[in-house]
Amino acid sequence: MKETAASFIAKSTIKAADLEHRRKINFNISKYNAVVPQGKKQFADMMLVREKAKNRKWEAIEHLDKYLEEFEKKITARGAKVIWAENAEQALEAVGRICREKNCKTLVKSKSMVTEEIHLNDYLASNGIESIETDLGEYIQQLDEEPPYHIVTPAMHKSKEDVAKLFAEKLGTPSTLSPEELTLVARKVLREKYVQAEVGVTGANFLIADIGGIAVTENEGNGRLSCAWPKTHIAIVGIEKMIPSIHDLPMFWPLLATYGTGQQLTVYNTIISGPRQSTEIDGPEEMYVILLDNGRTNLLAHPTSREALYCIRCGACLNACPVYKNIGGHSYETTYSGPIGKVITPYLRGMDDYKHLSYASSLCGNCTEVCPVRINLHELLLDNRHEAVTKGSSSLAERVAWKAWKTASLNRTMMNMGNGRMKNWVVNKVFKGWTAHRADLDFSQKTFNELWREKQDKH
Repeated sequence: MKETAASFIAKSTIKAADLEHRRKINFNISKYNAVVPQGKKQFADMMLVREKAKNRKWEAIEHLDKYLEEFEKKITARGAKVIWAENAEQALEAVGRICREKNCKTLVKSKSMVTEEIHLNDYLASNGIESIETDLGEYIQQLDEEPPYHIVTPAMHKSKEDVAKLFAEKLGTPSTLSPEELTLVARKVLREKYVQAEVGVTGANFLIADIGGIAVTENEGNGRLSCAWPKTHIAIVGIEKMIPSIHDLPMFWPLLATYGTGQQLTVYNTIISGPRQSTEIDGPEEMYVILLDNGRTNLLAHPTSREALYCIRCGACLNACPVYKNIGGHSYETTYSGPIGKVITPYLRGMDDYKHLSYASSLCGNCTEVCPVRINLHELLLDNRHEAVTKGSSSLAERVAWKAWKTASLNRTMMNMGNGRMKNWVVNKVFKGWTAHRADLDFSQKTFNELWREKQDKH
């Protein structure tokens, strides 16, 4: 617990003072902020759409067992194989077994945060399998040996000059290439990998219960290539991605596009409901769907925090969060950063080790304001704090300090003791944890009670 919290504080302290990092991320987020209002214009009643989307995700999560079984029944009827994975180890073992059966040497992967969550690339490398990220942002991060910085735009913290320098170092290209030229270089490299790969791995934006299909939304086409060219397609999907019906997609696809990238609709939207059928001329010969729990049922069991499972991974809360914009995505040292990451990570990876994330918030509510499915993120952060304390994850010193604070706050005589200067000294010098990353508190010389009494006496 102390190690993860200390590392977070150390990294965030350094990054918060990095003005060049702040310039880059503010520049990229400003472009996002400019286009999202344009995307919203396609909706006649934005709030009504958000409420309907939340209600449909409520339906999916409240009856998740039924919809998962329906999904499995429908997709297996078309020849796909469904694998249930309780944790990362089971998911990795399943991928490893499939790759051994197919004698896989090269694997192409389309952007998937779930595969980052289970550290699939590291696992494959340890088994002698080349795993290539085909999403341009993910490919850049893989070349730089960094995890994704953002759940939608993985290389948001890099400028075009940074990418040109990286390609020059790793691929031997001129360091003066433009973004368009860099994209052509990446495309040339990746197109060869699609043909070589025996296995393709993708995530999914949605699991569709009533047809037994997965929905993938993207802007580069790498998802389609990753699942269509290799003979074997593996989709690894968190169980919370469920939606009840294909008829929900006309709402969710535009909503995800608007809040994710400011588009009315992303360029490529695909529904995959099994391997190549006898009447079809292309597509994979085999398809596997790995349904991953990995702590999600911990959230599902919680009466209030289960609301976080409604998330459609648009990244809007990250772009709106003042903490994220100052400390960056890597400071969190988690797969999912920003407000949604702070809410779900303690359940996915343990409250003891990650409770500190819930305190890295101003509780301004901006995340809740921008969430397309209206998750009460700032309230869930408070729930996490309460959960940590009630389960005994707080330190003795913390409990004693808050007990003293509560006692003093409920006692008028104690509150009126001493002047503002004395209170300033106690809080700013004795309780140094408060001012380590904040400005000093400056108490009024007189309490409200004293000021009120003086005012009454004058009358």
